[in-house]
Amino acid sequence: MRCPFCGHDDTQVKDSRPTEDNAAIRRRRFCGNCGARFTTFERVQLRELIVVKSDGEKEPFDRDKLVRSLKIALNKRPVDADRIEQVVNSLVRQIESLGESEITTPKIGEFVMEALRTLDHVGYVRYASVYKDFRSPGDFEEFVDTLKRETA
Repeated sequence: MRCPFCGHDDTQVKDSRPTEDNAAIRRRRFCGNCGARFTTFERVQLRELIVVKSDGEKEPFDRDKLVRSLKIALNKRPVDADRIEQVVNSLVRQIESLGESEITTPKIGEFVMEALRTLDHVGYVRYASVYKDFRSPGDFEEFVDTLKRETA
């Protein structure tokens, strides 16, 4: 593993342990060249997933994009990073269990929307505003009214 600080090719694993949900291995590493310490994660990847975007462009599935979008939707909300990580792991397993090598961005969006609906309503509305392309305050009002009726 290459050191992210100095680029040296040979780093040593000092400690390995499973993450809390046993979905990954956390490795603490040490660079003998510069002395830096850093953490890596090793996860199972069942198959190479390709995301088909709405314009037809294809790109490899990027788990980190999923993490970033959830963190944006949940910014300043009372949801800790471990819970976000659990949700992302669940979403990735759900996507991989479809058995398809390609998945569309709308399908990923539906999975994320469903996860956010049960996790945090404010994050759900934030994500929906982008995913459903709200263009006016009325779009928000209509969406929130529907959410109120469903949760009542």
